[in-house]
Amino acid sequence: MKTDYLFSGLPIKRVEGILPETVTDLAVNSRTINAGGVFVCIKGFTVDGHAYAQKAVEMGARVIVASSPIDVDTEKVAIVHVDDTNRAIALLAPRYYRYPSKEMTMIGVTGTNGKTSVSNMLHSIIRHIGEKSAVTGTIGFDLDGILYETENTTNDVLTTQQLIRQAADEGCTTMTMEVSSHGLLEGRLSGTEFDIAVFTNLSHDHLDFHGSMDNYGHAKGLLFAQLGQDLERAKFGVVNADDPWGHRMKEMTSYPVITFAIKSQADFKATDIKLGVDGTSFHLLSPEGEFDVSMSLIGEFNVYNALASIAALYAKGISIEKIIGGLAIIPAAKGRMEKVETNLPLTLYVDYAHSPDAIEKAIQAVLPYKDADSKLIFVIGTGGNRDRVKRPIMAEKASIADYVILTTDDPRDEPFESILSELEAGMQHQQYACIGDRELAVRHAINIADQGDIIIFAGKGHEDFQIIGNEKFPHSDAQIALEEAEKKFRSRFIKN
Repeated sequence: MKTDYLFSGLPIKRVEGILPETVTDLAVNSRTINAGGVFVCIKGFTVDGHAYAQKAVEMGARVIVASSPIDVDTEKVAIVHVDDTNRAIALLAPRYYRYPSKEMTMIGVTGTNGKTSVSNMLHSIIRHIGEKSAVTGTIGFDLDGILYETENTTNDVLTTQQLIRQAADEGCTTMTMEVSSHGLLEGRLSGTEFDIAVFTNLSHDHLDFHGSMDNYGHAKGLLFAQLGQDLERAKFGVVNADDPWGHRMKEMTSYPVITFAIKSQADFKATDIKLGVDGTSFHLLSPEGEFDVSMSLIGEFNVYNALASIAALYAKGISIEKIIGGLAIIPAAKGRMEKVETNLPLTLYVDYAHSPDAIEKAIQAVLPYKDADSKLIFVIGTGGNRDRVKRPIMAEKASIADYVILTTDDPRDEPFESILSELEAGMQHQQYACIGDRELAVRHAINIADQGDIIIFAGKGHEDFQIIGNEKFPHSDAQIALEEAEKKFRSRFIKN
């Protein structure tokens, strides 16, 4: 890329040394820089990229973007001095990758719960109707059926632009992104042009970061505000009219807003909902008439997820008949009330629920199908060094279950005792255990279970690791549970 063009996106800067005519790469990690590239020194929580400027030069960088003094030979490399390198990369990355989001329909999904399920519903339906699609979020980056691992729900701004460019180059017509409140506030979506913004719901979560629900709601609303003001472009907001925060989201955009609901009046409304242990059906009221919808997903929360998906794809221009056809064949998103297939005499689910509202919804989804003489066992964990205020509220919601096992998700460097005591404060009955080691907690759930019981392992979902200290260790709730259950019941399971 022409260097002058790339850096014309930074209006205020000071150049030391001579800029090359062209550059071949843009990086924030000195280990990945290619010869002839630009290295941007980012100050992170634990690492300052300025300390690796010389390493980047040794790797072949021709330009260093810095906001602090660095000691490099300006005969070999040019330095572009800026006030804030985080803002600089937010401007440089989309420009370097030629603003790829403008080449596809971009759908952003935000909210406390349901982001992953809705995003993957959209992705699956779009692929079902024959279009190439990409989705990125908690589970990773799925490029039209090929899954790549990623670090965060909303990636850093450089990775985000790289992924969008990859999807565009592969011919995807649509890219759906889970959009976190952290990602919005930290500018990770700078330069991403969204066409459809979806709001699922808002409930207590991440208040250690946001400080208040008002701040949290404002952060989510940035997705709608960032749709822009060019009303000649066809853009849409999609909001949950049953959520009190839906009206706030609606106020934060000038574009048309499509609503969905179960209880309130809305553009897309579900009535005559029938919830079953193996699937769900409902009657859909829509701007195009009435339709019957069936899907294999369980729980009222998945009715909301389906409505959000229908409304978003309707905004994209897909017929409701095609959308409903795609919904009928969608499996549960990985780790989202995902039933563990087994021939053992237990019903096992793994779920990502880690907020009070998500915990309550997970329990309510299966409670009607529990036999009178069986138990619902709920394993609940929470992360160390994170939102401590929600811990007793999580346990309070979990108390709906017959037996609760309080444990940890990713304890990091917080002691088990600290996490468990704050969870325990919310318990509403005495049928519970405190077991900080999550593997032992999973095994305990199996060992106290009887034939016919239902167990929900909440908090880790699809994740196959635990963060203890600063390290990741292998951990799979489903694998450990099946292992222990096979020992207990001396039976073989038929699927992994």
